[in-house]
Amino acid sequence: MGLETGIRPQENDERYDKRAHGKVKSEDLRVKSSIAAEKSYGFAIRTINLYKYLIERKDERILSRQLLRRGKSIGDNIEKALGAQSIKDFFAKLSISYKEARETHYRIRLLRNTGYLQSDEVDSILQDCKELFKIIVSIKKS
Repeated sequence: MGLETGIRPQENDERYDKRAHGKVKSEDLRVKSSIAAEKSYGFAIRTINLYKYLIERKDERILSRQLLRRGKSIGDNIEKALGAQSIKDFFAKLSISYKEARETHYRIRLLRNTGYLQSDEVDSILQDCKELFKIIVSIKKS
């Protein structure tokens, strides 16, 4: 896994390294992207399970459906970023992932604060979501 997917930065991009034959220079960027992909996959599984819980046990269908779409979209867009055709495309997909993570965090808090979920049920997934958007921000700053 990593950015060995053909991303070709422009020569004037600070991530470009002629010695790397057009590959993204930063090993740190590759590592962080792989971590983000793994964490977002696990987060998507947790989101799907939370969705099933909300549907089956709480009979909540509107916010839970939105949560499902956004929660899995984080990883969808990170995977798209890993297959990006350019640096610009890579960072555009990461930006979408970041927005989706923020929206997911917002929806989980809404579910907690409206009584569908208790704090002890969501503290861990909220922390995972925060961790995801911190990882995404650190990649964007690389």
